Amino acid sequence: MGAVTLRVADLDAMTAYYRDAVTLAVLSHDATAGRSVLGRGATPIVVLEHAPELRHAGPREAGLFHTAILFETEADLAASVYSVASRHPGSFTGSADHLVSKAFYFTDPEGNGVELYWDRDRTAWSWTHGQVDMATLALDPNAFLQQNVTEEALAGTASRPASVGHVHLSVGDVDSAHRFYVEQLGFETTTRFGPQALFVSAGGYHHHMAMNTWQSAGAGRRQLALGLGLVRIEVPGLDDLGALGERLAHHGVATRDDGRVLGFDDPWLNQIEVTARAVGA
Repeated sequence: MGAVTLRVADLDAMTAYYRDAVTLAVLSHDATAGRSVLGRGATPIVVLEHAPELRHAGPREAGLFHTAILFETEADLAASVYSVASRHPGSFTGSADHLVSKAFYFTDPEGNGVELYWDRDRTAWSWTHGQVDMATLALDPNAFLQQNVTEEALAGTASRPASVGHVHLSVGDVDSAHRFYVEQLGFETTTRFGPQALFVSAGGYHHHMAMNTWQSAGAGRRQLALGLGLVRIEVPGLDDLGALGERLAHHGVATRDDGRVLGFDDPWLNQIEVTARAVGA
């Protein structure tokens, strides 16, 4: 998964949240263009685009459920959680042990969901009949921080690796999500909770994307609004990109293709762009 673009009303406040609280580094900032890119190392994670003329989407509309930022160690995760909890304590919405991962949830100043998480090693994941075993178990945030916060991790947050681990969407119905993301786009289902939620991935990951109807059942196409602007997906090479374009054409999905970037919309007009991973990346 590549960087997630968010359309924002207050570029300065949102940049400060992701920089100072989530502890991402500002990779580029163009005040004239109204655009900030934040990430870790050379990896962009969040792209903020200033769009003060737009309204906030309604709470039951389709769009972003959360951007999930993946950390390599529990200490790195703990440092980021500690920072958000210290600077924006009111933005914390919960935590959970999902068997495959440990996750902490927040809401940014403009209402976009943020998950900060760490994966257990894949050898510790369990699969039953082709579906990964995930749960929502209690995870005490204070105990987690006491056990994992280190001075080293706190001192080096912006230099430590992190990436977009998955993107979770709010959609109108799960059957349509399955038809688009699995049957047409080509992800594999890793687990499904009836008509409520679908988790999909490539390469045996627990999920690269998820879609749920917990707040948005029956939602139709999105109107242009603040919040999710673009989901980015990377495939291994140009041959994979070409094959995806052919697959989508076969299914009648309209695309925007300049040979390097393949763009299209899901059934709720969430915009998606797919690129081929750079050689050596």
